[in-house]
Amino acid sequence: MQVANQIRDILTKEFTPAKLEIIDDSSKHAGHSGADPRGESHFSVLVVSDKFDGENRVSRQRLVY
Repeated sequence: MQVANQIRDILTKEFTPAKLEIIDDSSKHAGHSGADPRGESHFSVLVVSDKFDGENRVSRQRLVY
């Protein structure tokens, strides 16, 4: 299974998002330490969910990580 699909499955199950965007940014990190030459090593994620209501930015990030 592709990494992006795994991320999508986990976030969908946990947050039931109204909006979920997963962008593979791996090409921007080619040659950097930790970058997998096969790709799928760096992602940007946008999650909009009612589960974040009342949480500050740091708390929302902690819920995701």
